Formats: sequence, structure tokens, C-alpha cells
Amino acid sequence: MSDELKQCPKCSSPYGYAMSDDLYACPECGNEWNPNEVEEDAGLKVVDANGNILQDGDSVVVIKDLPVKGAPKPVKAGTKVKNIRLTEGDHNIDCKIDGFGSMGLKSEFVRKA
Repeated sequence: MSDELKQCPKCSSPYGYAMSDDLYACPECGNEWNPNEVEEDAGLKVVDANGNILQDGDSVVVIKDLPVKGAPKPVKAGTKVKNIRLTEGDHNIDCKIDGFGSMGLKSEFVRKA
């Protein structure tokens, strides 16, 4: 039976089991995968609100007014942010915004410039 168990590529659970001849499933995260398909890129993938893939150093435009804790005014829609850095986590973009300083943004509130 241990021959049929494969490690999940998403959560690294060792309990991935065979659903069919070429499809495996993870009981912990629900991921389904084909072990014969080669992963093209195991790195961090961040997409903007339109589905475009973002990379370090890209410029983005804020698409919605975003309130900032401790600031008297929000980051306005249409604000251009240059030279972003991608990170893991909920706020997956680190950047500096003029008038606000360093902050983290969620990729769902920006589009690629």
C-alpha cells in the first residue's frame, strides 16, 4: 500500500493516494494532480485583478480606494506603484507608495501597469 502513496506537491502531505491510474488526491488539502505531468514552475505565482502574472520590479496601478490604518486619507484608485516585491502571505506585494511609505498590498486590488 505504501507504494501507492505519493507526496502532495501543494502541501507536502505524505498521504496522497491514487484515485485512478494517472490521478492522485491529497486528503489534507484536497489537491488533485497527475504525477506524470512535470510542474512548470514551483515558485511563487502572484496574479493581479485581471489575471496577469506579476513579477518583482513590475509597476502596478491601484484599482480601488484602499484605507490605511493611521493615515488620514486612503490610497486613491489610479495610484501608480513602481518596483514592487512579491512575498508569501495574505498581503503578497511589498512596495513604497509616495506619501504613505512602505506597505503591503493584496494583489487582488491592483492591475499591471
